[in-house]
Amino acid sequence: MRLFPGLRSLILTFLRKMLFLWVRTDVSGNSREALGLDPQKPVCYVLQYSSLSSRLVLEQEVRRAGLPGAEAALPITSAPPHSFFFLYRRTGGMFRRRQTPVLTQQFRDLVSDGVSHPELDVQLVPVSLFWGRSPDKEKSLFKLLLSDTWSVAGRLQKLLIILVHGRNTYVQFNRPLSLHQVVEEYRDNEARANRKLARVLRTHFRRVRQAVLGPDLSHRRTLVEGLVRTQAVKDAIRETARRDDIPPEKVRAKARKYADEIAASMSIVTIRFLEVVLSWLWNRIYNGIAVNNITVAKEVAQDNAVVYVPCHRSHIDYLLLSYVLYRNGLMPPHIAAGINLNMPIVGPILRRGGAFFMRRSFRDNPLYATVFNEYMHVMFSRGYSVEYFVEGGRSRTGRMLQPRPGMLSMTVRSFLRDHRKPIVFVPVYIGYEKVMEGRSYLGELRGKKKQKESIFALAKTLRKLTNSFGRVAVNFGDAIHLAEVLDQAHPSWRQEAYDSEYRPDWLPVAVDDLANRVATGINASVAVNPIGITATVLLSTERLAMDESQLARLMDQFADLLRRFPYATTTTLPEGNGKDWIAYCENMGLVTRQAQKLGDIIGLEGSNAILMTYYRNNIQHLFALPSLIACLFENNRSLRREKVRSLSGVVYPFLRSELFLHHPVADAEAVIDQWIDVLIEQGLLSVDGDRICRPEEGTDAMLRLRTLSRFIIQTLERYHLAIAVLRKYGPGKISASELEEQSTLMAERMSILFGLNAPEFFDKTLFRNFIAKLQENGVITTDDHGLLSYTEGLDEVAEDADLVLSVEKRQAIQQVTMLGA
Repeated sequence: MRLFPGLRSLILTFLRKMLFLWVRTDVSGNSREALGLDPQKPVCYVLQYSSLSSRLVLEQEVRRAGLPGAEAALPITSAPPHSFFFLYRRTGGMFRRRQTPVLTQQFRDLVSDGVSHPELDVQLVPVSLFWGRSPDKEKSLFKLLLSDTWSVAGRLQKLLIILVHGRNTYVQFNRPLSLHQVVEEYRDNEARANRKLARVLRTHFRRVRQAVLGPDLSHRRTLVEGLVRTQAVKDAIRETARRDDIPPEKVRAKARKYADEIAASMSIVTIRFLEVVLSWLWNRIYNGIAVNNITVAKEVAQDNAVVYVPCHRSHIDYLLLSYVLYRNGLMPPHIAAGINLNMPIVGPILRRGGAFFMRRSFRDNPLYATVFNEYMHVMFSRGYSVEYFVEGGRSRTGRMLQPRPGMLSMTVRSFLRDHRKPIVFVPVYIGYEKVMEGRSYLGELRGKKKQKESIFALAKTLRKLTNSFGRVAVNFGDAIHLAEVLDQAHPSWRQEAYDSEYRPDWLPVAVDDLANRVATGINASVAVNPIGITATVLLSTERLAMDESQLARLMDQFADLLRRFPYATTTTLPEGNGKDWIAYCENMGLVTRQAQKLGDIIGLEGSNAILMTYYRNNIQHLFALPSLIACLFENNRSLRREKVRSLSGVVYPFLRSELFLHHPVADAEAVIDQWIDVLIEQGLLSVDGDRICRPEEGTDAMLRLRTLSRFIIQTLERYHLAIAVLRKYGPGKISASELEEQSTLMAERMSILFGLNAPEFFDKTLFRNFIAKLQENGVITTDDHGLLSYTEGLDEVAEDADLVLSVEKRQAIQQVTMLGA
C-alpha cells in the first residue's frame, strides 16, 4: 500500500536532510548550460541501480543546481510518478544472494509511452554516483568492502560505504539522451525498444565508471612478479646471464629489483591526501586555475587507454594535471617520473600518487629496458591512463622543445603487440603566468650548473610559497587516435604480427609523425595570458619601454589580430584589455612604471627583461605567420601578393619545424593569403592594384606593422646567421656538427655585442634543428666525408633574406661572422 503522497514526501525530505548531515558531494555537469537542456521538453533523471540513498542525493543536487526537480511528476500517462527512474532493480532479500539486476517497471513504462506516442520526447539525463573513488585492490578485503568499485554493493555494504566514504561522494550529470530518437526505429516492437534503450544506458554507465574509477588494479607485488615471468623478461634474463656469465637467479633478482624500482603503487588514500594538500597549495600560490576543453578527456577516457602528454615547464605540471583530472571526475594517470625524483619522503608519496620511475637512459642496460617496456605494455593493455612528457625535460626558454621519441616508440610498439584496447593521446597545455622555477632557469641559461633535486632543494622551494604566481591555465587539446596515425603510416599494420623486440622499418617515421602531432596539438592549445602578451609587445621595443597608453593600445590591437584569425579552436585568450593587463603585470612585479608628466612609461628592467622572454616564447608561434609577412615590408614599400606568398612559403617549413605550427606545409600559401587579408582589414597593409603596400612612415599603422615584425625577427636572423657561417666556409669545408657549433658561438657573440635579451637566440638545439631541416629539404647535402655542400639554391635563400632583414641587421651578422673568422 502506497503512503499518502504528502507524508511520503515529508519522510523523504527528513531522510535527505539526515543523510546530508554526513554526506559531502563533489558534483560535475550539474547546470543547464553544461547539460544543454531544452526548456520545452520534460526532463527525467536516470540512476543505474535502485537505491534510496542515491535517490536522496539526486534530489538534493538538482535542488542545489536549480535543475528541474526529480520528485515532480512527468506529464506522461503510465510513466513514473516522479521525474527519475532506476535502470535496474535488485532481486533477492536482505540476506539472500542477489541475482543479476533486472530492468525496473518504471523504465518499461516510460519506453512503452515513448513507443505509443510518437509526439512524445523526454530528455533522459544519466546520473552516475560514486561513494568514494577507490580503484579495486585484489586480495584486499577492506577495499572490496568499503570502496565503490565495479561490483554492485548490497544494502549492508552500501551502508558501510556511506559511513566510510560519504564525505567523498562524487556525482556526475551527463548530457541527456532523447527518448524519441532512441525508440523511433522500434515503434512496432516494444521489446526491442526496451533492449535498445537499456543497452545505450548500460554502455553509458559502464564508460563513465571506467573513466572515473579506472580499470581494476592488480596488487603491486603481483604485478612485479608478473613482469619477471613474462616471456620477454625471461629471454632478457637468459641473455644477460649468458653474456655476463652470471647465475640466472642473480639476474632474475636484479630484474625483480628493477620492476620494484619502476612500478607505481597507486593509493586512493594518498590521492585524497594530495587533493587536500594541493587544494590548499593552489589557493595559497595561485589566483585560480582555469580548465578548458576537458570534455575531450572525459569522452576518450570512457573507451580508451589515454596518454596525457602535457608540455613540461615546471615540476608543478604533473601534480597540477592529476589534481585537475581528479577534481573533474577522472582517474589520475600513472605518471612517468625521472628517477631523480625518487627521493626520501617525496618518492614514496609520488609513487602512491601514481608515479612510476624511470632512469634517464637505459640504452646500455637491455635487461632494464625490457622490464620497463613490459611494465608499459601492462599499463596500456589493461587500459590504464598514463602521463609522460614528450619533451623529456623542462623547457628553460618557454618554447616547446623537440620531442624525444623514446616513450612514444614504447607506446606504439606496445599497441602493435596488442591493439584490443585503443590508445588515444590527449595533448595538454599548462600555462603559467609566473613559473616557479623562472629565476633558476635564468641561471642555467647563463651557464650555471643545474641544481640536483634533493630534500634541501625542496625545502628552499617551500620558502617561495609566500609568493603569488598568478593564474594557471590547463587547456586540453584535440585527441589523437593512435590507430589513425598508424593507418596513415602503414595501412596494413593490423595484418602483421609483432613481438616485444620487433621494430618494423616504418616505425621511426610513424613515431616522428606522432611526435609532431603531439607537439603541434600542445601548441594549438596554448592559453594566452596578460603576462605573455605584455612581454611580446615590450620585448619588441628597442629600449624595452613604451608609453603606457600606446602599449595598452598595441596589446589590444594584437589580441584582436588573434581573434580575427584564431590560431586553433583550442586556443584561449585573456579577458580584459591592455590597460588591465599592464596593471596586472605591474602587480605581479614583472614591469616597472616611471611616472612622467606626458604619460607614464612602462618598462622592463634587470633580470625581468630576460625572464619575460620565457613568457613571450610561450605564445610566439601564434604570431609567427603575420610577423613573417610584416618582416617582408621592413625593406620594401610594396610587393606583389605572389611574392609575399612565395617568400613566406620558403621560410614557413623552417618556422613550422621549430615552433610546431599546426597548419601543414601544403596549406601554407592559403593560410598566408588569409593573413594578408586580415592585415589589410586591420589597416596594417593596403592594396594598390596587384601590389600589397605598407603604411606611410610615421603613422600609427606603420608602428604596429614594425612592432609586429619584431615578434619573429630574431628567429629569421638566426637562420640568416647559420647560412652566413656556411657560406663563409664554402661547400665541402665544414660538417653539420661544426656548423652547429660555429653558429652557436657566433649567435652568442652577436647577443652580447648587440644586447639581445633572448637566451634561445644562441640555443644549440635550434641551430641543429634548422640544419637538419635544410638537409631534409635538399638545400644542403652531406658528402662521403660528412662535409656539407650546397647549390645555388642556398645563395638564393640568402638573397631573399635581404628582403626580410634590415640593412643594420645584415651588417651586424656580417660583422659578427667576419670577427669570428
